[in-house]
Amino acid sequence: MDLLIRNAALPSGRTGVDIAIAGGRINAVGVALAVNADQVIDAGGNLVTPPFVDAHFHMDATLSYGLPRVNSSGTLLEGIALWGELKPALTQEALFARAMQYCDWAVARGLLAIRSHVDICDDRLLAVEALLQVKRRVAPYLDLQLVAFPQDGLLRSPRAFANLKRAIAMGVDVVGGIPHFERTMADGAESIRLLCEFAAEKGLRVDMHCDESDDPMSRHIETLAFHTQRLGLHGLVAGSHLTSMHSMDNYYVSKLLPLIREAGVAAIANPLINITLQGRHDSYPKRRGMTRVPEMLAAGIDVAFGHDCVMDPWYSLGSGDMLEVAHMGLHVAQMTGQDAMHECFMAVTETPARILGLGGYGLTPGCNADLVVLDAGCTVEAIRLRAGRRYVIRRGKIISQSPAAQATLTLPGRPPLVDFRLHSA
Repeated sequence: MDLLIRNAALPSGRTGVDIAIAGGRINAVGVALAVNADQVIDAGGNLVTPPFVDAHFHMDATLSYGLPRVNSSGTLLEGIALWGELKPALTQEALFARAMQYCDWAVARGLLAIRSHVDICDDRLLAVEALLQVKRRVAPYLDLQLVAFPQDGLLRSPRAFANLKRAIAMGVDVVGGIPHFERTMADGAESIRLLCEFAAEKGLRVDMHCDESDDPMSRHIETLAFHTQRLGLHGLVAGSHLTSMHSMDNYYVSKLLPLIREAGVAAIANPLINITLQGRHDSYPKRRGMTRVPEMLAAGIDVAFGHDCVMDPWYSLGSGDMLEVAHMGLHVAQMTGQDAMHECFMAVTETPARILGLGGYGLTPGCNADLVVLDAGCTVEAIRLRAGRRYVIRRGKIISQSPAAQATLTLPGRPPLVDFRLHSA
């Protein structure tokens, strides 16, 4: 064996597990494996998980905070306007440099797969070219999946559809859309039809910004589910944000959720951004804005969490930490039961891997040896502590390593407590 991880806890709850790795893949998983290896990691009972996966991000905008100015209102619409101001000044070199820096942050945090939307409404397609270059550069250590995203509206922006087709021909992976940003509800529905038919023709996945609004009458997810069913795109389509569902009538939602489930449409919530941008027109009571995550999970719908933004026109914070995303999602959705908290961990690991169609993802023999050793004993503790990443492993090779978190307490009238940690007993 090339690498052996001893005494690991797994997300399933199994403990005392060894993981043997050879040739970049998991060779065996079991208790007290009788194998020799070139390198051994003692997990010490800590959690070993497949890598974190971000199902929704905007890498073309990341780390551009303050350019050309700061979003003073903090709203979604000012962020969109700001991005429009910045686009003429963008250069491929700057886009590439910022994206590469973010990828370094991501890898250090065990985030080894990202689906990033890339704006195609700039006729130069500079962002597309830059992120395709990033995708090639980071391929040995990070899976980057790109979505052709018509930020200004497929029908609202005159050349958006032509540019989207160009981007797909250049190597972009997924068809995107933003129906709620079209001029009318009818145009939004028409954009969904056009994009889904194009995706079906090309055999591509679809991921649309859908109903990112507080308006309960923004119901494009219903149209997306309809065309997914009509065109046989089951399992290939995701609706991102879906924040209007937070404000919808309960009776309508009781009809909507089964339609989404039957069509096999996945949902991607973005807790950090949904809680920041939604409810801006409310005084009090103020809506949370994030979509109905527990209800969708109960209906059998795949739900993932995305980071969405890091230091860009829409969000001034963030660091590429998917445990921070899960932590916020847990609180906003009030998912504080043990099983519900575990589901929040799944929403930044296994579920988004399934939505992205990642091959070889998992912890069974034959899967890629892409693993993260966390400074925590279980999935709930990992979220609670936003646990450090002791080791990040890609294809059986350690690509990032951090020391264990620890402290020494020296308190009056008490003996020193060395290696004091916040782990559960």
